[in-house]
Amino acid sequence: MIKLNADKKHIYFASDFHLGAPNYKESRDREHRIVRWLDRVKSTAKEIYLVGDLFDFWFEYKKAIPKGFVRLQGKIAEICDSGIPVHVFIGNHDMWMFDYLPKELGVTMHREPISKSFNGKKFFIGHGDGLGPGDHGYKFIKKVFANRMCQWLFARIHPNVGIGMADYWSGRSRKANRGEDEKYLGDDKEFLVQYCKDYLTKEHIDYFIFGHRHLPLDLTVGKNSQYINLGEWINYNTYGVWDGVEMKLEEFKD
Repeated sequence: MIKLNADKKHIYFASDFHLGAPNYKESRDREHRIVRWLDRVKSTAKEIYLVGDLFDFWFEYKKAIPKGFVRLQGKIAEICDSGIPVHVFIGNHDMWMFDYLPKELGVTMHREPISKSFNGKKFFIGHGDGLGPGDHGYKFIKKVFANRMCQWLFARIHPNVGIGMADYWSGRSRKANRGEDEKYLGDDKEFLVQYCKDYLTKEHIDYFIFGHRHLPLDLTVGKNSQYINLGEWINYNTYGVWDGVEMKLEEFKD
């Protein structure tokens, strides 16, 4: 059994790598940057949480996966093999992950938000899509995409066509929402802020950790309760770190 170094006490969180977007070169440069970040943090990491949308699109066929991204996959496998747990959450762009990453890389997969306690502090961790009020159109689409029959039907489409269609629609969505992710809409219009405040009426959470929103945020949402949005790696290169005492939102700089 591999024993972890007692000095490894940090918990790291990152989200929304969106590898594959917007083109091959930028995605490859971003992948190298993410691998450098993982190389840096693994020396002090007790656990690593990758909180959704690692890929701009992902679908696991029975005998095939989307090509590319092997550097990230190899680095994750290396970290898992060293004894450091890596948790991967399903995001709205890569919700069609099944068993490949757990079997081949050794990650722990999460399809829903989870609660964890670290040093007596309670964390609520999830990608964040579909939570809170509103966004009914997406919530309906998410149910369709999660339907086993719909997944089976999509798997019948040749990967050249299926992945090509997905890349096209993802690009259209990104262009339509360009700039919106950089604006804070106010507490009354931010779905995840509303979700945190409503959740706190039922149970205390010290730190809500989400991705999906893309904008790096560190907000007070209740007494002794923070909502941290991890941002993304196309523009911000931000991540969260819990050092056993304090939770911080930081930027990776080479």
